[in-house]
Amino acid sequence: MKDTSLGIASYRPVIAAQKHIAAAGHYGAAHAAFQILEGGGNAVDAGVAAGIALGVLQSDIVNVAGVAPTLIYLAERDEVISIAGLGVWPKLASASYFQEKHGGLIPLGLLRTIVPAAPAAWIKALEHYGTMSFSDVARAAISFARDGFAMHPLMAGVIETYEADFRRWPSTSEIYLPGGRPPKVDELFIQSDLARSLQFMCDQEAASASKGRVAGLRAARAAFYEGDLAATFVDFHKKNGGWLRMDDLAEFDAEIEKPVRVSYKNYDMYSCQPWCQGVSLSQALKIVEGIDVRSLGHNSPDYIHVLVEALKIAFADRERYVGDPRFVDVPLGRLLSDAYAAERRSGIKIDRAYPGLPPAADGSRPASVVARDGLPKSLDTSYVCVIDRHGNVFSATPSDTSHESPVIPGTGLVPSMRGTQSWSDPSHASVLAPGKRPRLTPSPALALGPKGPKGRELLPFGTPGGDVQIQAMLQAFLNMTEFGMNPQQAIEAPRFATYSFPDSFQPHDYRPDLLMLESRFPDDYADNLSARGHDAKWWPQFIWRAGAVCAVRKSADSGLMLAGADPRRTAYALGI
Repeated sequence: MKDTSLGIASYRPVIAAQKHIAAAGHYGAAHAAFQILEGGGNAVDAGVAAGIALGVLQSDIVNVAGVAPTLIYLAERDEVISIAGLGVWPKLASASYFQEKHGGLIPLGLLRTIVPAAPAAWIKALEHYGTMSFSDVARAAISFARDGFAMHPLMAGVIETYEADFRRWPSTSEIYLPGGRPPKVDELFIQSDLARSLQFMCDQEAASASKGRVAGLRAARAAFYEGDLAATFVDFHKKNGGWLRMDDLAEFDAEIEKPVRVSYKNYDMYSCQPWCQGVSLSQALKIVEGIDVRSLGHNSPDYIHVLVEALKIAFADRERYVGDPRFVDVPLGRLLSDAYAAERRSGIKIDRAYPGLPPAADGSRPASVVARDGLPKSLDTSYVCVIDRHGNVFSATPSDTSHESPVIPGTGLVPSMRGTQSWSDPSHASVLAPGKRPRLTPSPALALGPKGPKGRELLPFGTPGGDVQIQAMLQAFLNMTEFGMNPQQAIEAPRFATYSFPDSFQPHDYRPDLLMLESRFPDDYADNLSARGHDAKWWPQFIWRAGAVCAVRKSADSGLMLAGADPRRTAYALGI
């Protein structure tokens, strides 16, 4: 009989390291982080370098002026902190405007703009937990922008898919449609204006360098939020009907926060506060915790069904409760409790899917959602994680597209268009309001295991993918912790995703019961799951829509670090 087994443990080798290690959504960003580590920088320095580089190398789905939710583990203090890398709606913003002028929708263009948060988040991380200057960590990004890089297939595909939107604004088409057409794979792609913007921040830092590293970092920040870049953003908004103003930028800060923590068996799982959907991953884990998932069989129809039903419950509560906690009373104590998890778990039927979206904790359902066929187009976000020689950990999910709002002429930047993840419905937890943050899909994770001879077990992980993010992360985490896979195997395993909830992006379409399966699952899975009530359909194998997880796992016993990076996109890992 012919042997049809793969013959190797994974398509890519797991990356092993003893000293330091990094994984990122583009190989150039992973290399930027590794260079910083080799140069003596810590995990924060390296993670910020990779994050800024992703805003160049994947500027179609990650903007330097976008969002950057971040988790950091400080080994010496045995403490996890969060940096709230998400901006707020400008003071002039109005939900009623969208109700009156746009039928409740938040259209493409400047009116989606919120205050950019990524530069403030990166600089806050450097100031409090890093060791290097902004110029040090931005060097690779500036080089990629100024000298160019080889256009890669996903970015080329995104630009081609959204060509009409990139062509909508001359300042955008000039960059992303060079020569009047989408760039081809392996063509050199240059972003000169973006290089100059980053260099301007470095120059302002250098002018204050004599006052010390922190003063220099603050000068770089001021260049963006108070200086010429800010003035350029605001001037364009004033002339073109946008809401962003100088006081919106000058008054913004990326806050250091206490993250949300839940226990999952022997692990402490950390996520950002509920301005971010990371709490939904925590909730899904708490529901799954009381189920013997190993006995179901890895990626069996029963296993897929149970995880999907747990995720649908988490999405139902996300729709009802999750929003900026400065404006919304999010009942985290209940949603993440053992008792509530047991209550919701008891309603999962092994032979029958709940039709559509289950009710939330209070029995409510979304008031106004529109059912659609097909899949959402949302593509944005990337990810980076780093563990350094000291055991510090960096986990961040930078994001924001470049086709939904115009590039501000001369800057190469699109100030965060993350307003697309707000609602104009006043009854919704994430209805927009001046000074309020949208409900963000980018959601880094960081799990800490028990202590051993070599310290804590460390496991940062994350992915792009919009509403698929927490689904891919749940699967990869369980693959490692319940089924003994190394990070690369866990990432490469076939994946599935439900869409049976209102989409986080405008216009918040709803696809009841839709369940997508990568085609490496057996042929009879779709019929099996459809018989339970899922609308099971097939994806191609290793499709980018299923996420692009990166993860690093450090053993508490040996201190050895293993990293995986998803072949579904351009992700790579490096370590030594």
